[in-house]
Amino acid sequence: MSVCEIQGLIRDYGNGRGVFDLSFAIHQGEVFGFLGPNGAGKTTTIRHLMGFLKPEKGYCTIGGMDCWKDRADIQKTLGYIPGEMVFFDDMTGLEFLSFMAKYRRIKSNGRTRELLDRFELDARGKLKKMSKGMKQKIGIVAAFMHDPEVLVLDEPTSGLDPLMQNRFIELMLEERARGKTILMSSHMFEEVERTCSRVAIIKNGKLVALDNVEALKAAQARKYVITLEDEDAAAAFAGEGLRVYEVSHNQVTVIVQSNIKELLSVMNRYPVINILTPNQSLEEIFMQYYGGGRS
Repeated sequence: MSVCEIQGLIRDYGNGRGVFDLSFAIHQGEVFGFLGPNGAGKTTTIRHLMGFLKPEKGYCTIGGMDCWKDRADIQKTLGYIPGEMVFFDDMTGLEFLSFMAKYRRIKSNGRTRELLDRFELDARGKLKKMSKGMKQKIGIVAAFMHDPEVLVLDEPTSGLDPLMQNRFIELMLEERARGKTILMSSHMFEEVERTCSRVAIIKNGKLVALDNVEALKAAQARKYVITLEDEDAAAAFAGEGLRVYEVSHNQVTVIVQSNIKELLSVMNRYPVINILTPNQSLEEIFMQYYGGGRS
C-alpha cells in the first residue's frame, strides 16, 4: 500500500532548474532514501509534499490526501524536518515545543522528554542563542514528539556531531521497526545505507535510479582488487586495456561493468594470487550517476 505518492510532478523554474515528470511511491512502513546534490530538486520535491508549492502539473498525495488541497490537515499530523531550520527566535526551545504541541492539539505523553534526553538537549535557552546543532535537535524533537505515522525529513542530521548522528540512526531504526513511513533526503550515505529499504537518486530534476540499496549496488560498476605474483606482473596486467583504477605494488584495482569475461580472460594469462571485491558504498554508486556517464 502506497502511503506517499508523487505522480508526473513538474515544477519548471527555467534554465533546467526544477523537477520534471517526477514519479515514485513510498509504501507503508518503508524508510525511503532520496538522494541528489544541491540543486537536483530534492527540496523542491519535499516542498510539494508539504503543500508549500502547488504543482504545475501532476500531483502529490500523503495518506490518500492531496498535498496541496489538504495541506492543513496533512501538516498537523506529519513529522517534518526542513532543510533549513527557521524558528521564532524570541522563544526558548521549550516554548517552541509547547507551541508545536498546542498547534497539533496533543497532550504531554512523555515522548518529548524522552527525545530531549536521548539527544542530550537542554531546551530552556533562547533559540536565537542556540548553535546549529542544538537547533537541529529541536527540529528533530518537534518532528517526532507527536509520534507521527508519516515523516518527511530533509537533511535531518545536518549540524549534528557523529555521536548524535548515530543516536538519530538508532531512532530511525526504531521507528522503522514500529512501521513508520519515512522519506529521508540526505547527504549522509552511511545513514541512508543503514536505515533505508529503497533509494531514489535525482539528477537535474529527473529520477535516474530507483531501487533497493543492494540492487543498486549490483547494477553498477564494481571494483576488483587483483593481487599478482610480483610488481612486474602487476605492471604488465595493468597494461592489458582493462579499466584500471589503481596500481599499488603487486595489486591492480580494476573497474568492471559488463566486461567480466574480459577480466577473467586476462587473469588466466597471469600469475594471480588473489582477487577481492570490496564492498561498494552507496556514495560510490551516487558518484557514478554524477561523476560521469548517466544523464
